Amino acid sequence: MVSSLEWLDRGTTEIPDQPDSDSPSENLRARIEQSDRPLRIKFGIDPTAPDIHLGHSTIYRKLRQFQDAGHTAVLLIGDFTARIGDPTGKSEVRKQLTAEDVATNADTYLKQLRPILDFDTPGRLEVRYNSEWLSKLDLSKILELLATMTVGQMLAKEGFAERYKQGTAIYLHEFLYPLMQGYDSVALEADVELGGTDQKFNLAVGRDLQRHFGQTPQFGLLMPILPGLDGVQKMSKSLGNYVGLSEDALSMYSKLEKVPDAAIAQYFELLTDLPLGQLPDNPRDRQKLLALEIVSQYHGKESALEAQKAAINLVQGAGTQSDSVPEFSLSSVNFPSKLFYLVSAAGLCKTSSDARRQVQGGAIKLDGVKMDQPDLLFESPDELTGKVLQLGKNKFVRFTA
Repeated sequence: MVSSLEWLDRGTTEIPDQPDSDSPSENLRARIEQSDRPLRIKFGIDPTAPDIHLGHSTIYRKLRQFQDAGHTAVLLIGDFTARIGDPTGKSEVRKQLTAEDVATNADTYLKQLRPILDFDTPGRLEVRYNSEWLSKLDLSKILELLATMTVGQMLAKEGFAERYKQGTAIYLHEFLYPLMQGYDSVALEADVELGGTDQKFNLAVGRDLQRHFGQTPQFGLLMPILPGLDGVQKMSKSLGNYVGLSEDALSMYSKLEKVPDAAIAQYFELLTDLPLGQLPDNPRDRQKLLALEIVSQYHGKESALEAQKAAINLVQGAGTQSDSVPEFSLSSVNFPSKLFYLVSAAGLCKTSSDARRQVQGGAIKLDGVKMDQPDLLFESPDELTGKVLQLGKNKFVRFTA
């Protein structure tokens, strides 16, 4: 085990323990330092969607830090609970997935996590599926779990309280979700469970159930929610302010080099291992360093440098003279205008229907960022002036006022 625990605090929002205690049952640092075995660090995911973005990666990076410190990461695939869906933060009941959907998503998840977690060192990673034990629970055990909590406690949970107040239906099977997540900690004999700040209630249920079943209660470790590329709202695919782990190097670089000043410090803290006191003073240099560092993690340093060069070529015309890129004047376009129309109007496609298909197929990039929403609306030419629209590898056009 490593003696320094600086890695434990980096990017961590809260560790609900007793910081002044030396008892390993009350203080996480004491448990780490005094344990004579690797701790079991649980993180559960419900594979309700196939893609992971950088906002999800912050917890996996913390899990890797525990691995590097000699502990065992227990990656729990919630194949059983995914059929319910975590109601945390949801204003309505979640759609239940099929077993086939869950299996496909789980496989995709694991492939995307290979650049982050240590899959190779013996004893550093367990991948488990909670159907191993939850599918075998009989009614008597379910009743025992239900008897550990009151309806009042459940309704105090964020999300449930709002829905109850608004008169939105809450189904009984949703009450089972935090209990099943908590029982996962019992089945895995977890020492620590990681989660976002929105998971505090569920992590506490795990502690209570472990105590109920005679185990030493786990510690929770809460991680912050990463802001999206807008620097305001949380990173989310539905908001379009995300960077996917499976994106190509150029798309990833082009997005990350535009992270706003308000969010860049948090990106460095949560998404890199760079010393925070040694970052460049110049804001533009910080953006480029951030993009290069993160792209290197997922694609390698050589591909990251190539992406950086390609991004410069696209935006500034370096390598090829900027006047060699055809220009298209936006003065002829009536705004607001949709992306597929702009692709067609700029001459990259002969028809609007072809332009729509090309966008949907992922063949269109704007300043190196892949665009996949044909109906994306641009309100004014100011959003596009100076940017390069690209179809495939060889067709470019630069927007002018």
